[in-house]
Amino acid sequence: MGHDGQQIGIKPLPEALSLARELDLDLVEVAAQANPPVCRIMDYGKYKYEAAQKAKESRRKTTNVVIKEMKYRPKIGGGDFDTKTRKVEHFLAEGHKVKVTLTFRGREVAHPELGRKILEQVEAAVKDVGRVEIFPRIDGRNMTMVLAPDKKAQAAAAKAAAAAIAEAEELASGIPAPDAAETPEVPAATEAPEAAEAAEVSDSPETSETTEITETTEITETDGEANEA
Repeated sequence: MGHDGQQIGIKPLPEALSLARELDLDLVEVAAQANPPVCRIMDYGKYKYEAAQKAKESRRKTTNVVIKEMKYRPKIGGGDFDTKTRKVEHFLAEGHKVKVTLTFRGREVAHPELGRKILEQVEAAVKDVGRVEIFPRIDGRNMTMVLAPDKKAQAAAAKAAAAAIAEAEELASGIPAPDAAETPEVPAATEAPEAAEAAEVSDSPETSETTEITETTEITETDGEANEA
C-alpha cells in the first residue's frame, strides 16, 4: 500500500524497501497475520505523533465520574443528618455522583416508608445542586438512591444568590447617614421677624427700645435652647 492509500500490489521485500527509500519514507508492516503480509509506505514518526495527539485529545474529553456513597439510618439524628447531607452537597458540587444507602436493622425492615422519608428529605435538601438519577429501591436490608449533579440547578442557584447579594447591597447603600438625620434644622421664618424688629429699634432714638432688643435677643436664645433640648 502506497503513502497515498492506493494499492501497489504484491512486491518483493527489497523492491518495497527501495520504493520507501525513494520517497524518503518508512515501510511499516500493518497486518502481519495476512498472507502475504500487508505493509504500508508512510512517515512512521509523523504517524506516531498523530496517534499520541489523538489519544491525548480523547483522554481530555473523557470525564471521570466517581460515585461516592453516603450511609444513613432510619432513626438518624438531626445533627448527623445535616452533616451527612452537607457532605452529599459537596460531592455533587464537585461533579461526583452520590449513592445514598439507608440500612435497616431488625424490625426496621418492616417499615420501608421510614427509609423512603429520609431519602426524600435528602433529595429536597440537595435540589439546588443535584437530581435523582436512580429513584429509591430496596436491595435486601438496604434502600438505595443515586443522585447526579444538576448543572442547570446549580447555575440557577448561583444566579439567585448573586441577585440576593446585589439587592442587599442596594438596600444598604440607600440608608441615610445617621449624622444627617440627627442634625436639627433651624427654621428660616424665625429670623425674618427678628431682623425686622432690629431694624425698627435701630431707627428709634429711645434707650428703652434698645433694652427691648436685648430682651428679644434673650428670648431668641431661650427658644433656641428649647429647640435644642
